[in-house]
Amino acid sequence: MTAWPVGVAVIGAGSISKQYLKNLAAFPDLKVHVVADLFEEVAEARAKEYGIPGCGGVDAALNHPDVEIVVNLTIPAAHVEVAAAAVRAGKHVWTEKPFSLDRESGLGLLKAASAAGVRLGCAPDTFLGAGLQTARRIIERGDIGVPLTALALFQTSGPESWHPSPAFLFQTGAGPLFDMGPYYLTALVQTFGAVKRVAATGSTAKPIRVIGSGPLTGQEFPVEVPTHVGAIVEFEKGGSAQSIFSFESPRSRGGFLEITGTEATLALPDPNNFDGDIRISRAGDDGWTAIPAKGATHGRGTGVLEMARSIRAGVAHRATGELGFHVLDTLVSISESTETGTFIDVRSSVTPSPPLPEEWDPTAATL
Repeated sequence: MTAWPVGVAVIGAGSISKQYLKNLAAFPDLKVHVVADLFEEVAEARAKEYGIPGCGGVDAALNHPDVEIVVNLTIPAAHVEVAAAAVRAGKHVWTEKPFSLDRESGLGLLKAASAAGVRLGCAPDTFLGAGLQTARRIIERGDIGVPLTALALFQTSGPESWHPSPAFLFQTGAGPLFDMGPYYLTALVQTFGAVKRVAATGSTAKPIRVIGSGPLTGQEFPVEVPTHVGAIVEFEKGGSAQSIFSFESPRSRGGFLEITGTEATLALPDPNNFDGDIRISRAGDDGWTAIPAKGATHGRGTGVLEMARSIRAGVAHRATGELGFHVLDTLVSISESTETGTFIDVRSSVTPSPPLPEEWDPTAATL
């Protein structure tokens, strides 16, 4: 096994890069060499902020000889283009969600990576955090019996009130379904297995929205996607889930995910977070019993580290491109159902990733 930190480059120096770079620069098993962006001055500022030695355009990341993993934090419309360029450069790729905007480009990326002998990883990696990992262990231990159904809710008035440049979140490849759905669906696939078919309805309350904060305050932008989606999901091995993903609710209600089994109901922590306690309610209980989460809670970039360690060890990583694609396939199927008013079969399949050891520690130097 090669015994030195895995070299990393980040492409895309937007808001989400701060969360990633804070962790990537601190994990001893990783070495961030470059921050890259189409706007090189933005990349330079971000690199200085986190003490990264290199910066520049996309080529600075793709051509760096010590970079093994490219962390693709571009906007959704650029995910496949940037990932494909990294694959051609012989780099492994970790990409933010969604994996792609359509099945065809996603499948093409999977095939290209396989042919090049490089790995693909895809957010969300929140399912590797202590909260969802603890819930996974509880379910696999049989504490709730056989999982039967799930209820997932994400409702807000929309990100334009706080995001300084929110228009892309209302374009193809985003909206509440594609932006927030991956967190909930990934957690559900890890519990129930692959999705078999879906049915959904969608709506758009306002065709124009207004930026509410930052230098663009007051600027209007068009809404291109449904801002409220209700979906029913059936799983290959049995079980079903009902979900709401909405940017239309005056009352915020995010992070709601419950799984009901034959013996008890489990309230999971927010699947957009890495921590949070779990609550269980058994038949006959008057309320809930809290169960503390155990494991790593370091945040975004955890999946990059797990992938890097797996590369060094020559074993499969957990947040795979296949998992990301199956979630994408499910999202596209839900979107198609909102248009057709029919059940849509999900064509792909995937096996849930094995749970992390409880003692897995991102801060340990293992390479």
